[in-house]
Amino acid sequence: MLTQPNAADIAFAQRLEGDTIVLGAGGKMGPTLAKRLHLALREAGRNARVLAASRFESASAVAELRDAGVETVSCDFLDSAKVQALPRVPNVLFLAGRKFGSAGDPDLTWAMNTIVPAHVAEQYRDSRIVAFSTGNVYPFVTPEQGGCVETDAPAPRGEYAQSCLGRERVFEYYSKHYQTPYLLFRLNYAIDLRYGVLVDIAQQVYAGRPVNLSVPAVNVLWQGDANSYAMRSLELCTSPARSLNVTGPETIQVRRAAEFFAKRFDREAIFNGESSGTALLNNASACHAALGYPEVTADQLMEAVATWVESGGTTLNKATKFQVTDGKF
Repeated sequence: MLTQPNAADIAFAQRLEGDTIVLGAGGKMGPTLAKRLHLALREAGRNARVLAASRFESASAVAELRDAGVETVSCDFLDSAKVQALPRVPNVLFLAGRKFGSAGDPDLTWAMNTIVPAHVAEQYRDSRIVAFSTGNVYPFVTPEQGGCVETDAPAPRGEYAQSCLGRERVFEYYSKHYQTPYLLFRLNYAIDLRYGVLVDIAQQVYAGRPVNLSVPAVNVLWQGDANSYAMRSLELCTSPARSLNVTGPETIQVRRAAEFFAKRFDREAIFNGESSGTALLNNASACHAALGYPEVTADQLMEAVATWVESGGTTLNKATKFQVTDGKF
């Protein structure tokens, strides 16, 4: 489901002119996004190339992409000469960035999240670019407020979030400087069955560990829907750059999610921590108006995650740290 294109993807692929490169394609989302776009192009009868660029620390990841028909390019994005050697194509999906470990190595986080965008912006100044960002650039709000909208002033908490706003500002500068069309893709909490907020909560309940309630609510989005939105956002790029909140329409209470999994697993939900009353929540109504509602609902996601965890499905063993309120990841 992560890589299978839907009708909207295929219609988009029929309109897409030229090749596309996915920068940062070795991470959590990059491989499935590249493969989904490649499949959409083939189902649309198009022969345009999809290229995937990353440091690719795993040889198996390279083989998997090549087997799927995606061309791979090894690149250290901090090396400006290597970025300048990348193929120039008209369509760019930028996923490179750093989050985990940010608190312990902030200089690398700032380098990845601000210097790399400058290298990419120079190399692809004649392209259109969907640049992944995050809802972490916004202030924490109460669930009753309904989530931040794109016109709300940023208020990033902690160095990771500040560096993400820095990434946006770098791209905004180059968008104006070169008239490069951009879309800043403010995604929060993409879920697949191996990773995500719901996986964290489900695993904690299944193992009898307490679920922290410091953050009372979250937004989530099936990664397949995030992939679809990302590729189709190429048609929404503008100069000056525009921002787009990308998540599901539901606001999920953390306690309610834990109680759902407890009932599903026939276990008791254990909680700790006191609610701060606020959370990182996005209002993605502009995304849904432009690109449609997600195909997978939050309830369907919770059921799928429950089945996966209960059956012993593999995970990435990487916590989302969604309960962090001080911005230190």
